[in-house]
Amino acid sequence: MTQPLLDVVAIGNAIVDIMAPCEDSLIAELGMTRGGMTLIDTAQAHELYERMGPAREISGGSAANTLAGLAALGARCGFIGQVADDQLGEVFAHDIRAGGITFATPARAGDPPTARCLIFVSPDGQRTMNTYLGASQFLPAAAVDLDLIASASILYLEGYLWDPEEPRAAMRAAIAAARDAGRKVAFTLSDGFVIARHGDDFRALIDAGQIDILFANEAELAALTGLNDFQAGLDALSPKVPVLVVTRSEKGAVAVAQGAMSCVDAEPVSHVVDTTGAGDLFAAGFLFGHVRATNMEQCLRLGAICAAEVISHYGARPEADIRALAGLIT
Repeated sequence: MTQPLLDVVAIGNAIVDIMAPCEDSLIAELGMTRGGMTLIDTAQAHELYERMGPAREISGGSAANTLAGLAALGARCGFIGQVADDQLGEVFAHDIRAGGITFATPARAGDPPTARCLIFVSPDGQRTMNTYLGASQFLPAAAVDLDLIASASILYLEGYLWDPEEPRAAMRAAIAAARDAGRKVAFTLSDGFVIARHGDDFRALIDAGQIDILFANEAELAALTGLNDFQAGLDALSPKVPVLVVTRSEKGAVAVAQGAMSCVDAEPVSHVVDTTGAGDLFAAGFLFGHVRATNMEQCLRLGAICAAEVISHYGARPEADIRALAGLIT
C-alpha cells in the first residue's frame, strides 16, 4: 500500500447557504414554518430568493463543512461534489479551493442549478431554512476520481447524499476504490429521515465490514439500531464497526473503538448562536486526530473544541483559528 498523499477525501452535497435578515411577518406571509427546514423545488427557490433582502452567501454542505474544518486544522483534503455551471457553482468552487481543498469535479451544464439553502434570519437570530438540492443530486459515478480516493487515508461519506440514485451509485464505487487501495471509510448518518429511507442499506454496509468509522448522534443511533436506550444502542452497534462515534449535544460525545469506550464533555460556550454545522465540525476535529494517530479521548476533545467554535457564530464553517484553539503547533 502506497503512502497516502491526502488525509481525507469527502463526497457530499455541494450547497451554498444564502442568508438574509427578515421580519417574522415575512416568514408568516410566505407560509414558512419559523425555525424549520423545508426541502423546496426550483420554482420555490426562485420565488423565495426574489423575496429575500440583501443576502450573504456562505458555502455549505455537511461533508464540505467537515473538510473546511479539517483544512483549517492543517489536514490535506479533497472534495467530490456536483455543482452547476452557474454563479453559485463558482462561489462554491472558489470557497472550497480557497480553503486549500482539492476540488476538480466538472460543473454540470444546464438545469438544475447549484444547490442552495435560503435562510431567513429573524431579529432574535432564529433561522428558517429552505433547502433546494439542485445539481448536487446528480453526481454521476463517472465524476468520482478513483485515483483521488485511493490517494487519501480516509474516504468520508455524507449520508444526506445517499438519497438520490446517482450519487448513491457514485458512493458505492468510491467505497470499492477505497477498499481496493487499503484505505479507511468513514460515514456520517446525517439525519433520522435518511435512516428511515436507507437504514437497510447502511446496516448492510456495516454488516459487510465496509465502514471503519461511523458518526451518529443519539437520535440516529436509536433509529439505526431500533433501541431507545443509549447504552443498549452502543452495545449493539459498536462490535460491528472498528470505531463508533456518537455525539450527545450538551452531554458531550462517546467513542467506542475495539471494545474500549472513551467519553468527553461538551466544551463550554458562553452563548450558543447557531447549532448548524456542530456535527460537521465535530467530525472534522475527530478525523484530524484520527489521521494523526492520537488516542480516542484526544480525538473526541478535538471534535468538541471544533463544534464549540462553530456554534458560537452564524454559519457552519469555522471563523476563529481552531488550530490555535486546539493548541496545535503549526
